[in-house]
Amino acid sequence: MNSSSKQYFDILLVEDNPADVRLTIEALNDLKSDKRLFVAKDGEEAIDFVRGEGDFVGAKRPDLILLDLNLPKKNGLEVLEELKSDPEYKSIPVVVLTTSGSERDIIATYNLHANSYIQKPVEYDNFLEAMDTLRIYWFKTSRLPPR
Repeated sequence: MNSSSKQYFDILLVEDNPADVRLTIEALNDLKSDKRLFVAKDGEEAIDFVRGEGDFVGAKRPDLILLDLNLPKKNGLEVLEELKSDPEYKSIPVVVLTTSGSERDIIATYNLHANSYIQKPVEYDNFLEAMDTLRIYWFKTSRLPPR
């Protein structure tokens, strides 16, 4: 499905830090984004959301997942491995959005088939620019798989 034929996009943000959740919400609002943002605060919630289980029964499959690596219950690498090894969910694009700039983390995420790796900028303007670039690439330039 061509991304321009959709009226909205669903993003699942997997993030346990409330300040980073607020920052992402503010950035999407400042960009006047037509994206719907859902939040999972740990790795287990992320898996439940994608599968529509537990507290997320009936949740729609996200168009894009923004995944932090440092999560409680199930870390980002475990979430990524579980999603990308499941034929039903492996086509969902996963962008790792984390504070880590570790080469080991970067290699590990790409080895688990992450679609992109972004180190979170510290300054708001730089974060806003990164989110705008992400928005343009994933929702205007590229074609996403159908839900």
